[in-house]
Amino acid sequence: MSTPGGSKRNSNMSTPGGSKRNSNVVNIYEEDDNQNHNQIYSHQTPDPLLPEIEPPGLKRHDSLDIESAKIHGHHGHHGTKDWGIILRLAFQSIGVVYGDIGTSPLYVYASTFTDGIKHEDDILGVLSLIFYTITLIPVIKYVMIVLHANDNGDGGTFALYSKLCRFAKVGVIPSEQAEDREVSNFQLELPSKVNTISSKFKKALENSKFAKFCLLFAAMLGTSMVIGDGILTPSISVLSAVSGLKEATDTMTEGRIVIVSVIILITLFMVQRFGTDKVGYSFAPIICVWFALIGGIGVFNFIKFDPSVAKAINPKYIVDYFRRNKKDAWISLGGVVLAITGTEAMFADLGHFTVKSIQISMGCVVYPALITAYSGQASWLRKHQDDVADTFYKSAPDALYWPVFVVAVMAAIIASQAMISGTFSIIKQSLSLGCFPRVTVVHTSEKYEGQVFIPEMNYLLMIGCVIVTVTFRTTENIGHAYGIAVIFAETLTSSFMVVIMLVIWKTNILLVILYVLVISSTEYFYLSSVLYKFGEGGYLPFSFAIVLMFIMCTWNYVHRAKYNYELNHKVPREVIKDIVSDTSISKMRGLAIFYSELAHGIPPIFKHYVDNVPALHSVLVFVSIKSLPISRVAPEERFLFRRVKPNELYVFRCVVRYGYTDVRNEKDSFEKILIEHLKEFVETDYRAPEEQNRRVADEDLVVLDKSWRAGVVHLVGEHEIVSKSGSSIGKRFLIDYAYNFMRKNLRQSSSVFEIPHKRMLKVGMTYEL
Repeated sequence: MSTPGGSKRNSNMSTPGGSKRNSNVVNIYEEDDNQNHNQIYSHQTPDPLLPEIEPPGLKRHDSLDIESAKIHGHHGHHGTKDWGIILRLAFQSIGVVYGDIGTSPLYVYASTFTDGIKHEDDILGVLSLIFYTITLIPVIKYVMIVLHANDNGDGGTFALYSKLCRFAKVGVIPSEQAEDREVSNFQLELPSKVNTISSKFKKALENSKFAKFCLLFAAMLGTSMVIGDGILTPSISVLSAVSGLKEATDTMTEGRIVIVSVIILITLFMVQRFGTDKVGYSFAPIICVWFALIGGIGVFNFIKFDPSVAKAINPKYIVDYFRRNKKDAWISLGGVVLAITGTEAMFADLGHFTVKSIQISMGCVVYPALITAYSGQASWLRKHQDDVADTFYKSAPDALYWPVFVVAVMAAIIASQAMISGTFSIIKQSLSLGCFPRVTVVHTSEKYEGQVFIPEMNYLLMIGCVIVTVTFRTTENIGHAYGIAVIFAETLTSSFMVVIMLVIWKTNILLVILYVLVISSTEYFYLSSVLYKFGEGGYLPFSFAIVLMFIMCTWNYVHRAKYNYELNHKVPREVIKDIVSDTSISKMRGLAIFYSELAHGIPPIFKHYVDNVPALHSVLVFVSIKSLPISRVAPEERFLFRRVKPNELYVFRCVVRYGYTDVRNEKDSFEKILIEHLKEFVETDYRAPEEQNRRVADEDLVVLDKSWRAGVVHLVGEHEIVSKSGSSIGKRFLIDYAYNFMRKNLRQSSSVFEIPHKRMLKVGMTYEL
């Protein structure tokens, strides 16, 4: 139905896949750049022929929500109240989320008592530390607080950063458009209360360039630590599980254990390219068996050896432990912190599940199993203090040795798999936000859209795991490095949470202070301990982080500088009109698509192209690829069109918007989807009376169809990025060497949308930054 204003409401548009959905293309008309940049006319303005207020009880559902509801564990489930779905997701989450923290009992006591047990009650002190650490960090911090800071169902460091970017203007790339806020899931549900401290803090963040860069730096540092986790988790998990072979035979030396571990690790990484379809249902039963085994053995040992360890619930034993051991007790915290490895995965993998499903699986299965496992090991250690180095396998009953060993190896592989998959996912997020060089992202499952595989990173992770395993050889040595990576990522999450509580949630300042004093201070206390072992392997995650931060910061720095260069050198509207109207420039049939990342205006490469090739196609479309600080953009809200006046020029601008978890390689070609949305835009582009509107729109559609059939040419900028003369040595090194090395050796922008090489024309231009 067309309104007098020429806009269409609920027009049935056939998508490339053949389905019908409510069309929601936003129509924007190009005006003078000096008049508030652009005047926006959206077909979502009040319609006199349709009721303005939706009937009560009816809620708009985007097609993405309907489609994703068919995908287990995705956003279609995040508002569900169906307990059948919630319980199924809780079961699946056990296999995906908890493999890492579930395998911690393999090595925690051995890593804590590296010099042996000096006093019988030290066991109670460490057990009390483990109990309160697991209760405070995974349960209270993550399950009860952090999970609620999700970004439309997605979790992780970049999700927190994106959430802040939407609420406060803290983004560092000036590509924000007013109409971005009309995207259905862009707005946040905010408390209505007014908070003076919150307003002042938000204003301070927005006015401080330093604060903006600190937030971005923290997000990238958190990502670097998680990627470091992706190297250390497989190494320590597999090595600790395989080391159980020493109990079966004396011929299994340390060297042979390392060799077996390396073989398992290489095999694990080599099969990554096949994906992990049905990952939840495949892994959950194994991890459930694992939790049943360690929980059951824990109960058995608790009853058989020393039930009195239950008194460790009294924190007095922690105080006594520090009084007796002083500095050694503080150093031993580096082993205790390994009990909460993988906790960050609960939040990072939230996109596959729901908050309630994670809470149920943690509270009903994981937490009880872990507490009983550690309590059972403590009971056993009270009678076998000299065997602390091999606590896990020696505390298991002899009849259960082989079942425990087999399940332990499988659980270690699953824990490694989950961490590797999480690493791929977080790299994909940082890639979408311009914080990581272009790499190949392969979606390994049509049904489970969150599963991705990145070949380049897979091989780098494999090489890193093998080197770490061969070099460090024991779980004790790797544990020093592992602890730093774990606790550092968690302290960064806490820092983001403090900002979110102040700025977005508008939490009472006293509660924020309580969070900092109880949770953040505990994490920093652990961090101080693991840093003590910096020279004994603790330098490893920092080495990874320095390399990754250099890559990410270099790429992001040049990405921002390049965007600002295009913004400052964009082609004015008057120049576009003169170029297209110039009779000395040859006109040819067909449609030309120019690609760039500039969301505001026409990129300078267009004028450079015309100056060197004085010929233009009959229809020009300037496509800008833009990432929004949200997890997903619904397909019907993805394309944002503008038309350069006068209409006879047939020059269009299009901003294609994606969220940081969106799939960019659709089943249908990007070209086909773009043309179909462009046609729909043309149909609603006129605000003349109905009859004239229809006639002129039909004429434009004929021109578009003829141009499309005549042939489409894709023009992609092949920019040579160089530092301008007079630049400092550091800037020249970053741009001329580091950035250009990465750009030439990684994925090209043309491959993102699978542009046909036969119809692609690369336009070279030098940018002096």
